[in-house]
Amino acid sequence: MKVVPLKSNPKAYSCMAYLVLGSWNRLEDVNTLVDVGIDGSIIDEIERIPTGCGKKPVEQVVLTHSHFDHVSGLTAIVEKYHPKVYAFTKIQGVDDLVDDGDMLRMGDRCFDVLHTPGHSNDSICLHCSRDGVLFSGDTPLRVHTPNGAFISEYVSALERMARLHVEMIYSGHDRPVTAKAGRMIGNTLANVLKATSSERKRIAEL
Repeated sequence: MKVVPLKSNPKAYSCMAYLVLGSWNRLEDVNTLVDVGIDGSIIDEIERIPTGCGKKPVEQVVLTHSHFDHVSGLTAIVEKYHPKVYAFTKIQGVDDLVDDGDMLRMGDRCFDVLHTPGHSNDSICLHCSRDGVLFSGDTPLRVHTPNGAFISEYVSALERMARLHVEMIYSGHDRPVTAKAGRMIGNTLANVLKATSSERKRIAEL
């Protein structure tokens, strides 16, 4: 599997988009774009990437959630490549909905879909257990202090992710985490659980 981070438009607030390819660009590999950014500016970069002879550069798109900085460029991508588009929520341009536990082939690997509400109700992460790769969108995985309020669904999703094999994290706005990624999720879970416990105690004392 090859993961190519695509640069967003520096003049606009946008997310990171990632092109997932097979290691050898075989015909059966599924060239996949994870998120699309604010506009179609990533198309120029995609056109310069070797994506396989006789293959569309983008065969499918997976949206991690429906916030504007992740989906506004979808129209330009669809008009250029006519890919199949997956998301948790039905918005304009989406062909099929995915749910927690579904599996998608991206590049030459299989990824599990994890529903991870918290940043948004329709947030998903994509996890490849074989390589320990996690696309996290905007799901909060870097919580440094035991402060804040967190919904129970997010806490449950975070507990599940802390049990996964994760070596690399590709997020919506940060640089890829290539070292101690699993430990980072574990530390985040510990801080979230402390914050949740403190909030429950505070409410009980009211």
